[in-house]
Amino acid sequence: MKSGPSVRMFAISAPGLERILASELNQIGAPDAAEIEGGVTFSGDHSLLYKANLSLRTASRVVVRVAEFHADSFHELERRAKRIRWDEYVSRGSRVRFRVTCRKSRLYHSDAVAERLAQAIVQQLGAVDVEPTTAESSEDAEHTGETVAPSQLFIVRLNHDKCVVSADSSGLLLHRRGYRQASGKAPVRETIAAAMVLSSGWDQRSPLVDPMCGSGTIAIEAALLARRIPPGLHRSFAFQSWPGYNSSLWEATMAETVEGALPSASGALLASDRDDGGVKMARENAARAGVLEDIDFSIQSISAIEPPPGPGWIITNPPYGIRVGERGPLRNLYAQFGRVLKEKAKGYTFAFLSADTNLESMLRVPLEEVFRTRNGGIPVRLMKGRIE
Repeated sequence: MKSGPSVRMFAISAPGLERILASELNQIGAPDAAEIEGGVTFSGDHSLLYKANLSLRTASRVVVRVAEFHADSFHELERRAKRIRWDEYVSRGSRVRFRVTCRKSRLYHSDAVAERLAQAIVQQLGAVDVEPTTAESSEDAEHTGETVAPSQLFIVRLNHDKCVVSADSSGLLLHRRGYRQASGKAPVRETIAAAMVLSSGWDQRSPLVDPMCGSGTIAIEAALLARRIPPGLHRSFAFQSWPGYNSSLWEATMAETVEGALPSASGALLASDRDDGGVKMARENAARAGVLEDIDFSIQSISAIEPPPGPGWIITNPPYGIRVGERGPLRNLYAQFGRVLKEKAKGYTFAFLSADTNLESMLRVPLEEVFRTRNGGIPVRLMKGRIE
């Protein structure tokens, strides 16, 4: 079965997750994966492109390098743009949009650059519908209806007169697994939840507890990981609309990946929250993800948790004091949480997202920083410690 020629690709991630993403790419067959700021570069055929979109847990999107050239004038940009094989990514009548950034280049007007590239597509393919560029911030917002992006996105970067054009193969951002149609306040993004679990050192056999589960994202991502269920199993991707899309290859890639899935998680997964509405949402999300039977959900306060005998892992996303609650009450919450950990979670590894060193100190637990990133626009760090 033909899998196409090797192409250069770039898996984009949230800042700070590059190392974890590179490890994921190595595991799915990309030995040349190299970390750079904002993601990981790698190369491979269409089979690897399909598998990356299907299997990567910490990537935001996967793009294919379409062209790379020098352009310090619109004449040169137009000449080079005519040589791009747009027909590999766009069909006549398709809808396209551009995201253009220009830095330290003679061509500094991003809309004008997008206009010239759109003209090249029209000249090559005929009628296409060019949409206004969508800002990344609006793309990052939660959507509950759409399951695939409505148009083909091209990401264009001009830096020191060097133009790089990439085609987005993912469509909607990859954190949109399709299961989280309900969420509470300040939820942790699915890709960051997966990064928390992967970088915590969890062995996928020992108990994992989230005592502030909210909409259940951390426990669900842990269950998907433990059962080896690919995160993109229940969604569509932009590459499925490309003229060269190989449906037989996609079905074979899906079958090969799903073949390794396990019928159940081997370790206990416990998720609780004092908010009964939140736990209800978490159950619904877990059911859509197909892992409801793997997670023991309960409604209870932090002080009421009873973790199984260690060793085990407690991984959670507590309130930061920025969006939810006030600093004063949260100091008491963190202090209480620290006491509960020492009393009930001996032998456990503890990992959580933190946005405030003062709140961290209230836990009275030795901690080390694992990575820094942003969640919902808030700078956060994954902190990790062991309860002796």
